[in-house]
Amino acid sequence: MNSIVILAGEGEYGSHRTMAAYADDVGAELPGAKVHYRVPDVLDDQPDFPASSFGDLGVLADADLLVIYTRFRILPDEQMVQLSDYVRRGGSVLGLRTATHAFHYPDDSPWARWNDGFGCDVLGSPWVSHHGHSSRTAVTRVPGEHPVLAGIPDRFTSRSWLYRVRPQPDCRPLLHGEPVDAENAPTPSPVAWVRERPQGRVFYTSLGHPDDFALEAFRGLLVNATRWCLG
Repeated sequence: MNSIVILAGEGEYGSHRTMAAYADDVGAELPGAKVHYRVPDVLDDQPDFPASSFGDLGVLADADLLVIYTRFRILPDEQMVQLSDYVRRGGSVLGLRTATHAFHYPDDSPWARWNDGFGCDVLGSPWVSHHGHSSRTAVTRVPGEHPVLAGIPDRFTSRSWLYRVRPQPDCRPLLHGEPVDAENAPTPSPVAWVRERPQGRVFYTSLGHPDDFALEAFRGLLVNATRWCLG
């Protein structure tokens, strides 16, 4: 039985609510999976990046997949040790949107390297900037086949404003994004990729606006990515 740990909660997109739909999809499509759904005790990350907690993350010790959709978290040391141990042992990771900037530790914290490092070293890219909250993203498939793309249409439109990202060379883009009605100079960027590392499989998508969870293409993408990450 596969064990999946979902960490969902930030102050902008309501991931603690929207990711419940993903958890339901996983339960329906992967009936043998055990899903551990965790929401922090503090959701807001503004104005002063308050500390928050997901509770004991000991379930990560035996987990097969970590799914993360958080932003600017400051977690207790014990939970960061549990997360670090999971990544080091080669656990697979599925990240959504703000997961590239999942943490926000002060410069003098021993966890400060996770502020950019989790995005760069684990997911494959830092967060750079975006095209403005009123914009949308035209999504197209990158040529080529991959299990994550099974049944995904050639193109669809996401309400997510496009993130500018800088994927590492070992990231394989699967979906490409073009900004629609951008508020600043448009810069096309990948919106989903996979990464295979000795430390485990990784999938990341910069999509994840609440409206995206009403899209069959997006929810199918997440289920496919979950299957792929689990191997």
